[in-house]
Amino acid sequence: MRNLILMTMILSLGPLGAQEKAPSEPPVRGMTISCPGSGRLWGSDAMVETMRNLKAIGVNWITIHPYAGIRNNGRVSSRLAGAEEAPFWISRPIKEAHKLGLKVLIKPHIAYWGSKFRWRGEIDFADEKELARFFATYETWITSMARMSKGADAFVIGTELDRFVHLEEPWKKIIKSVRKQYSGPLTYAANWSDYERVSFWQDLDVIGIQAYFPLLTGSPDDGIAPTQKGIRQGWQEITRRMRAFSKSTGKKVCFTELGYNLSPMAPFQPWSYSTGGQESEALQKLCLKEALKAIASEPAIVGSFLWKCFPGRRQPRNFNMHTKAMRATIESEWKQKKSAQGS
Repeated sequence: MRNLILMTMILSLGPLGAQEKAPSEPPVRGMTISCPGSGRLWGSDAMVETMRNLKAIGVNWITIHPYAGIRNNGRVSSRLAGAEEAPFWISRPIKEAHKLGLKVLIKPHIAYWGSKFRWRGEIDFADEKELARFFATYETWITSMARMSKGADAFVIGTELDRFVHLEEPWKKIIKSVRKQYSGPLTYAANWSDYERVSFWQDLDVIGIQAYFPLLTGSPDDGIAPTQKGIRQGWQEITRRMRAFSKSTGKKVCFTELGYNLSPMAPFQPWSYSTGGQESEALQKLCLKEALKAIASEPAIVGSFLWKCFPGRRQPRNFNMHTKAMRATIESEWKQKKSAQGS
């Protein structure tokens, strides 16, 4: 009976948790709203205004990503671990988004700054005691986050922790604990290079992927000039792979992050933080436009969450999806099609 009730709830929440796209539900057209500092801006009036502006260009989901820290001995640290009530900067954006007719994905991240790790994909512990400490403290934190995310429309149990994805039993235990606190759809945000190694997809509701797939091989230094045809072919290969993986797992795919920097490296190394260069804005627009077109045409993919923007006037130096050019590109692909669907 519990499984029947859970599935009914998941299906009612739309494509992020559905096994098939319901005709009455639009695809996921999401934006990650990041913020500098502790996250308090997510609870601000500026956040509400930003969500209103995003809705105007066709966005129908937003994401926030509360942080915990990681210590070199494996301990995951957060002031929110074990907390019963959500801080206002988690509860308010959920309520305000729903007032605007938007849905919300909560996507907790581990902040690696100040540790020996250069990014989340490097976090690993060879020492058994440190590994056990990591999973014990991570479970405490992520379960607290799930409890505080009640009311959100979907939840991510982990982001880019891909040195651990082969360890099925600890993740099954975490998923079980999270489901006791949160009844909505669950996913894991796997790095684009590691999603096939995840051992626990069958315990989740949708496949989540950080979609920084290279579209072209080589680099501009090799004399390779990006073309629309080449970028389009790159995305055709990605959607083919997603279709095959969705069929093999019986689950839909959602791109939990998708973005391109203002850089000549955008189609070669989409994850790169390098910026600048001639024609970079045109290339950034082209990469994003072809991505959104490819995703919209592939039934195995329920949608994507773009990375990123900030609340208010201050905007990120990298991967800014809220520039005039990016807003126009997003609106051309999302708002017009939204109107055409009558949703």
